[in-house]
Amino acid sequence: MALEKYHKKRKFDKTPEPKGNRRGVIYDARTGTGRFVVQEHHASHLHYDFRLELPEDWESGSIVLKSWAVPKGVPTEKEIKHLAIQTEDHPVEYISFKGIIPEGNYGAGTVKIWDKGKFKNFKLQILNFKVKMLEFTLVGKKLKGDFVMVKTGYAKGSWLMFKK
Repeated sequence: MALEKYHKKRKFDKTPEPKGNRRGVIYDARTGTGRFVVQEHHASHLHYDFRLELPEDWESGSIVLKSWAVPKGVPTEKEIKHLAIQTEDHPVEYISFKGIIPEGNYGAGTVKIWDKGKFKNFKLQILNFKVKMLEFTLVGKKLKGDFVMVKTGYAKGSWLMFKK
């Protein structure tokens, strides 16, 4: 199940975060287009959550928000590399989530939408049956242009993100 990790970390009777009942169908695999959001998250440390609307896996077709915590934010200048740590998939409804996650809950703090829009020209590179690189074009209010995410071998879920 796509959202199992997401559900295990949350108490939905205590947090306003969406549980995720909808099956996402916005991402278009034929054209490589979908939606993205960057959420400014004032939790124990300020960071930014970058989310792309993509299939849970390439066989099931179930759409989720693939998610990364980006401590320094999505780079806006060319060739500046920022660490992006992959987190659990989030439900499609999270794309419009903003609000306060109450103290004592996972991710407690204020969540604001920093930017959102569409991505296009999505490509991925696979090596040894694992995704190693993502390329896409962001068309948002603040973020525009071609971006690359490269999986590193340093730590589990560790990626480098930069603008081309």
